[in-house]
Amino acid sequence: MSLSTGNRLKWVKQSEIRNMSIECEKHGGINLSQGVCDLEVPSIVAQGAKQAIDDGVNAYTRYDGLNELREAIAKRQKNFSGMEVDPENEIVVSSGATGALFSAFLALLNAGDEVILFEPYYGYHAINLVSTLAVPVYVRMTPPDWTFSREDLDKVVTKKTKAILINTPGNPSGKVFTTEELKTISEFAIENDLFVFTDEIYEYFVYDDRQHIPPASLPGMRERTIMVSGLSKTYSITGWRVGYVICDAKWSTAIGYFSDMLYACAPAPLQMGAAMGLIHLGPEFYDNISKEYQKKRDRICDALNTAGLTPFVPQGAYYVLCDISGIPGSSGKKKVMHLLKEIKVASVPGEAFYHDAAGENLTRFCFAKEDTVLNEACRRLESYGSKNL
Repeated sequence: MSLSTGNRLKWVKQSEIRNMSIECEKHGGINLSQGVCDLEVPSIVAQGAKQAIDDGVNAYTRYDGLNELREAIAKRQKNFSGMEVDPENEIVVSSGATGALFSAFLALLNAGDEVILFEPYYGYHAINLVSTLAVPVYVRMTPPDWTFSREDLDKVVTKKTKAILINTPGNPSGKVFTTEELKTISEFAIENDLFVFTDEIYEYFVYDDRQHIPPASLPGMRERTIMVSGLSKTYSITGWRVGYVICDAKWSTAIGYFSDMLYACAPAPLQMGAAMGLIHLGPEFYDNISKEYQKKRDRICDALNTAGLTPFVPQGAYYVLCDISGIPGSSGKKKVMHLLKEIKVASVPGEAFYHDAAGENLTRFCFAKEDTVLNEACRRLESYGSKNL
């Protein structure tokens, strides 16, 4: 038989994040590997979806999403960042932020186009680029604050460079790009005539009085920025798959057509539930996200320090990278498996966030957990430290 899989399969493999979730289940551990927030869904969001089902909002939506959701996204963006967005022509609702970004890659990139990624990166960003025949090019950031320079960008740009991707607040690093850093990127993008893809799914998860700044809000960036976000993390609805793109009208139709081809639409009643959250939840809800998750961040960072696993304290998002060089094992995967077997706490090996072996002495923990679960995971980490330090 000569039948075989397509060539693209070699570019796609099971995410190490999901692999570690499987390993965690096998060992009966606490899953701090996958970014699945297990906190309660806001009642207005859940009730909005249920009411939509009862009201018959169960058919395909318009290819770019329900009017109610697009209008709510535009209003929230105006209130949050001051950006004026046309809900009719500049917003495309898709199947999660990943689906939105993948649709944007398909619409705007050609085979062989190079896209600059900051490293450590979220693995799906790299895989989605490769799957669309684009070429990721890496700029490695330096811990503990995950810094970079204009020279780092200039070293990798070529005639084939078409775009740069910014994830702020970042997964896995927790980096929140500063105004000065975003100005550096914007000047670089304008000078080299690049698209700027942004993943801003963690926009409300910022700590220590920092502020999330949408790159599109900077001078000269509105037309070239493809802003991607969603409600999965904010409302603890990762399985609902409600994400969106905000961009100039000249790009939105093409992005929307690819989203329609791939996904038809995000689930209609769940779109309505997300819209109800945006409409009815006030500023205090989003302020509380930062306050509550900063407490969780501090709790796990204290535990990691006690365990002798020095954390790189995140500025945003809900992950923390830490140093596991002292754990037995010849690779990051073996080190995190040792930790899982010893204390039944799962994390993600750092190699998942680098294009080479640079992350072998790092691992990522997710702290988006109920306090009882997080406290037990922290207790286990601290007990590991008491036995091994």
